[in-house]
Formats: sequence, structure tokens, C-alpha cells
Amino acid sequence: MNKENILEKLKEILYPNFKRDIVDFGFVKDIKIHNDNIEVFVEIPSNNKDVSDKLESEIKAKLGDSTKVNIKTPQIKEEQKRTKNIAPNIKHFIMISSGKGGVGKSTTSVNIAIALAQSGKSVGLLDADIYGPNIPRMLSLNSQKPMTDESVMKLIPLKAYGIKVMSMGMMYEEGQSLIWRGPMIMRAIEQMLTDVLWGELDILVIDMPPGTGDAQLTLAQSVPVTAGISVTTPQVVALDDSARSLDMFKKLNIPVAGIIENMSGFACPCCGEKYDIFGKGTSADLANKYSCEVLAQVPIEGKIREGGDSGKPIVFFEPESIGAKEYIKAAHKINDFLENVGEVTNAEIQPTRH
Repeated sequence: MNKENILEKLKEILYPNFKRDIVDFGFVKDIKIHNDNIEVFVEIPSNNKDVSDKLESEIKAKLGDSTKVNIKTPQIKEEQKRTKNIAPNIKHFIMISSGKGGVGKSTTSVNIAIALAQSGKSVGLLDADIYGPNIPRMLSLNSQKPMTDESVMKLIPLKAYGIKVMSMGMMYEEGQSLIWRGPMIMRAIEQMLTDVLWGELDILVIDMPPGTGDAQLTLAQSVPVTAGISVTTPQVVALDDSARSLDMFKKLNIPVAGIIENMSGFACPCCGEKYDIFGKGTSADLANKYSCEVLAQVPIEGKIREGGDSGKPIVFFEPESIGAKEYIKAAHKINDFLENVGEVTNAEIQPTRH
């Protein structure tokens, strides 16, 4: 057996929890053949022993039990152990972002948060969209203000539909404009993480402002963001902006959970016919490029808009609707992703070479 034959066999081995093989990832560093003995050198970006053991087992299954497998894992540096986390009581942080506004990002954040809570997780929802905080209205909280715990001088988040909620929209009068520079935005986001009594949470869903600016960078530098989700619509112009959002996740070393495609077709409530007004399924190519998946394809549905306007989220009030089922499906995929997120920091990351 020569090196080319060995590489072909190794291409059949997928990296755990991903859809790409270890050769495509660039994890196979060298192959040595001594007479009939094979030695394979692999370098992976995970310290998880289960991953190493699984890869070693699969390599030997492909090449024979006598194959010697050397797997190198990264050394954990002291500075990596001291990664900044200003909200250590929260286990997972999910950044929901979009390259542009008007694609249903806040609607997605609300329904995903509720669906995650319904799956048994303790969930918070932080509306960090400073310039367009719509979440209070979407949860019927637009007339309420958070109380302050005087003993610690921190805000008590409001509660709705099984989740804790905080938004800048609760801090000032409805309709009031915010004309803030970058440093003020950055400080506001830090305060909503540290000056709010979130308690112990499994997940904090964070609805970000559109784009790739100060808010996103501040969050990534303040807490270890566990997963990034990009919200888009099927049009090519929207996908162009979504690509920037995904590229931002990559540059900030945020693991990409996937893409949610809103306005993915329209099902006529009268005749049942489906019409792809903005196109449909176009996010798949973008997902492949960034080695993630399309978490949901949410159609245009009147109930989604009505639920957002009336403060009655579709996942809670219309769980059997097409859109709700898509959001619930996405929540299940996100839960699975969070369980495995420690395996690779980002699907495109390449390990340090010798």
C-alpha cells in the first residue's frame, strides 16, 4: 500500500461531529511506510480524549490494527485558560447576527430562545440591538420596566414565556432615538452582561445589531461566545451580507452553529400552493463554504408577523405552524451543536503546523 492509497482511505474518515474528512481539514500531517508497517501522523485542534480515541480507532479500522497512529493535540497555554468572561454564571453564549437589517433576526432570536427553554434549558435573551430594540414588543414587555435589586444595585430581568429578558428598549422611552458613538455602545453591552441579575443560565441568546461593528467585537472580547448564528433571506444581495457575518465569526474565532433562512418561500393559506418569492434554499452553498449547516428554512407566514406585532411568539402560541416547527427544529440542532462545540473552535480553523 502506497501513500496515495492510504490517503484515499483516510478521506473516508470524517472528523467527529463535522461533515468534512480529516484529509480535507488538513489534519493528516505525514505518512511513513517502513516495509509493511504504516505510521500516520495526525494533528487536531481538540484536547478531547474521546475525539483522539475515536480517530485512532477509525484509522486502524481502515489501515489495519498494526498501524501506528500519532495524534498531536494543542497545548493549552496559560493565557488561553484566562480567557475573559465577565458573566461566568452563564454556560453558553449564542450570538445571533445578520449582515443587514430587515431579515427577521429579532423574530428569530425570540422564537429560538423560547424553543430552547421549552427543551428544558434555562435561557436568557439579551436584546443588544441598541438602535432597534424590538424584542420588548415581541414579548409584550414594551410597557414594563425592570426593577433594581437594591442590595447589589443590579437590574432584575423581566420574564416572559419561560425566558429571562433584558433590552436597551426597556431603559428609555419608546420611540426615543439613540445617537451613540462606539465606546458608549461597547459600555452598554458590557453593563447588560454584568449589571443584570441573570442568575445561573444554560444559554444566553444575544440579539446583535445588524452588521459587523463595535457591538460584535465587544461581545467577543467580553465573554467566550459558544456559537454564532447568521440570519438571512434567500436573495443573493442578502447572502452577500450574510457572508460578511460568517466571515466575522471566523475572524473572531466564534464557532459557527449555522444559518437560519427566513422568508424561505410562501405557502398560500387559501390554496396551499408554495411560491418562492425571494428564492429558496440558496443558503446551502453559503453553509457549505463555511462548513456549517442550514438550521431552518422559515417560510413567509402571516402568523409569524402577527405574533411579533402582538407579543405572542409563534413558537409559544402556534407550535404546530410551519414556521414554529422550523424554529423548534433549529433549537434541537443548536442544542446538539452546543454539546459538541468544544471539539473544533471553528470548522475552518487549521492547526498550527510544525
